[in-house]
Amino acid sequence: MEKFAIGLLLGGVGGALLVANNYKMRTLVKKGQDEVMAKVNEFMDGKIKAMEEGVEEIQEKAEEKTESVKRKMRKKTEE
Repeated sequence: MEKFAIGLLLGGVGGALLVANNYKMRTLVKKGQDEVMAKVNEFMDGKIKAMEEGVEEIQEKAEEKTESVKRKMRKKTEE
């Protein structure tokens, strides 16, 4: 869905550039394109950061489980 939205926006901006005849319109469209790209980059950075935080959380849980299993194994070997 995200790729479709990005493609749609870029296609619309590209089409507007082709249709725009004067310099003012082209600069306006380019400015809009830059703003859209900045927002898309910000959105993607947020997604990547959220994914990284999720991975760190999963790693912490895995380490806790590993320690728990190690403790259980030690208890069994001591018995």
